[in-house]
Amino acid sequence: MNATARWLGHAGLVPFVAGAALVWVVEGEAHVYAAMALAAYAALIVSFLGGIHWGLAMRQPEPPPATLAWGVVPSLAAWPAVIMPAYAGLVLLGAMLVLCYLVDRRSYPRLGAGPWLTLRFRLSAVASLACFVGAAGS
Repeated sequence: MNATARWLGHAGLVPFVAGAALVWVVEGEAHVYAAMALAAYAALIVSFLGGIHWGLAMRQPEPPPATLAWGVVPSLAAWPAVIMPAYAGLVLLGAMLVLCYLVDRRSYPRLGAGPWLTLRFRLSAVASLACFVGAAGS
């Protein structure tokens, strides 16, 4: 695994961990912003995970329609999660992170991205846990 990708992937967990911690630590109006920030970042990452499928599909002369279709599902699920109350939206986003990993576990090997699955598992585990912890604190 590329060391830069591993380092950047782990750095991308900072907003998840910090956001989940802040939801439990701050009070009042700041609490709402902490939960909203965590949900917004999670939605961005969920959308990014769907976009990867479009990127992988673009490398093929005849991309599988299912790959293209799945590529938009995470964004469509993340969008309403951002406007839901944090206790519900963060659960949906955490579940989407898990679902994205499960889909990727099946599709990445077919699309030539199998070696990324170990890193994807680690990142998804921490990110989804942060969403669930944030939901519990909101």
